[in-house]
Amino acid sequence: MPQNVLVAGGAGYVGSHVCLALKEAGFTPVVFDNLCNGHAEFVQWGPLEIGDVRDAARLDAVITSHRPVAVMQLAALTEIEDSVREPDRFHDNNVSGTINLIEAACRGHIEAMVFSSSCAIYGDPAYLPMDEAHPQVPPSPYGRTKLMVEQALADFSNDAGFRSVSLRYFNAAGADELGRIGERHHPETHAIPLALQAALGQGARFRIFGDDYDTRDGTAVRDYVHVTDLADAHVRALHYLLAGGATTAFNLGTGTGTTVKELIAIIRSATRLPLEVELASRRPGDAPCLVADSLRARDVLGWKPARSLDDMVRSAWRWHAAEAGLLT
Repeated sequence: MPQNVLVAGGAGYVGSHVCLALKEAGFTPVVFDNLCNGHAEFVQWGPLEIGDVRDAARLDAVITSHRPVAVMQLAALTEIEDSVREPDRFHDNNVSGTINLIEAACRGHIEAMVFSSSCAIYGDPAYLPMDEAHPQVPPSPYGRTKLMVEQALADFSNDAGFRSVSLRYFNAAGADELGRIGERHHPETHAIPLALQAALGQGARFRIFGDDYDTRDGTAVRDYVHVTDLADAHVRALHYLLAGGATTAFNLGTGTGTTVKELIAIIRSATRLPLEVELASRRPGDAPCLVADSLRARDVLGWKPARSLDDMVRSAWRWHAAEAGLLT
């Protein structure tokens, strides 16, 4: 009998790929999502329970009904600029909502959670690549909400024996290689889908925010990691916790940085379409370079990213082209 895993935010971009990975690993993902940013059609590998993580009674009912062995928390507001304008909404959803979910899990005698964290907890790099011991000085309310949840999880581990793994993503990218699910945000804020939409003529020209950074071509450097590889890390973290693993955190990245101009060249090659770009000024808070040291995830979880940036761009291109009706 497959074990159930409650996946809060399982109808979203990363969450739906996690559900696919769970199903392939022999679990049944039970998606708990308010569909604020998720999509019901992405829920393909287990039941959908509509609800909000701030609704304690609804959480209790779903946990009692499905009796999951663990919880995965991917339900969050993620837009950094929005978090600056509306910090109250981000703290309410990301912090209060997650603590509510932890408390519901404890009431349901669940002892383990995999938490979707972020490299946004680190802030500007003090050194590169950035490992888990890097100073944590998040520059945005979004990053601070992720850090506050990690701190709360440490407290619950110490006081209530509730164990967790926090997975600090760098830049999630790509789509399911069979085209079943992909990245669909409204509005879109991530570089690769924005560039693909621009190439398809679906939006404005792709903007490069600053070309005067101290990098090899003047544009910002980011560490992109395939969403399917991220999903694999969630399953490995779950196995780690079910085997009795202690509360901890892991970076998830490739260890390879890509500039914005290099990314544009890869996208032009993959799409064979003209991609018009325009230069814009730097955005406040953007770091010149963010690259992960993920050796700890390799050593403890046995995790290693298997897909290249070319794989990420090509899988994303197939997804977005199909969404635009160019592929069947």
